Amino acid sequence: MVQIEIDNGSGFCFGVTTAIRKAEEELAQGHPFYCLGDIVHNGMECERLRQMGLVTINHDDLKELHDVKVLLRAHGEPPETYETARRNNIEIVDATCPVVLQLQRRIRKQFDTNPDAQIVIFGKPGHAEVLGLVGQTQSRAIVIAHFEDVKRLDFNRDIYLYSQTTKSLDEFHRIIEYIQAHISPDAAFRSFDTICRQVANRMPNVSRFAARHDLVLFVCGRKSSNGKVLFNECKSVNPNSHLIESADEINMDWLEGVKTVGICGATSTPKWLMEECRDAILEKAEK
Repeated sequence: MVQIEIDNGSGFCFGVTTAIRKAEEELAQGHPFYCLGDIVHNGMECERLRQMGLVTINHDDLKELHDVKVLLRAHGEPPETYETARRNNIEIVDATCPVVLQLQRRIRKQFDTNPDAQIVIFGKPGHAEVLGLVGQTQSRAIVIAHFEDVKRLDFNRDIYLYSQTTKSLDEFHRIIEYIQAHISPDAAFRSFDTICRQVANRMPNVSRFAARHDLVLFVCGRKSSNGKVLFNECKSVNPNSHLIESADEINMDWLEGVKTVGICGATSTPKWLMEECRDAILEKAEK
């Protein structure tokens, strides 16, 4: 019989756990309740909450709503969102992750102190968290998605570098080293390590986990930025790793000759979904 282990270090991070708990508490009261954007980048969990009554809306929808309650998810929002809510008498249930909230405040303070400097955010363009960070600078911050993008900065002007909380620590350090090597002696450069350690520490953990199994099933919504990073780490350590969104995607042929299966996931992957994948394998193996 194949042995299956679920990674204890995988599953929702603190910020996502808090957002989902707040949503469940509000939904239990039975009134209409909305969430601005997917509460988590996991379709299965979003569907579970939708069945409980959670209505997911976008920013255009928000402008049309009045006198309701709306959840802001862990990713955070720009100042304009709060202004829209105030104008439309919308009660905000703010589930912005404390780590993200602190980062927003730091960027806002830096922008207010020196608005002419280049505020640079290492992050995914268009990502909800990044939009919230850029919004602290009247949309003047420069977003760089990859190491190569750092070369388009103006090294004759001051640079203040921050990072989306879920980005790669190694790539962030490469960017810092490049800027240090190229910045003009007349310009200031400061970097702020704003990567969430709860997320960053998962890289070595998931690497060790993947190495000790014959087959790795990485359970994750395909929209998850954090999930892509962690899955790539799994794949580099154990080529016999597969990214799946649900138990339906498990191919039992993958288990041919396999003695141990490791099931892990992203910060947006619910524990119940990983357990569902384990149970599906055991059920199919018995047939």
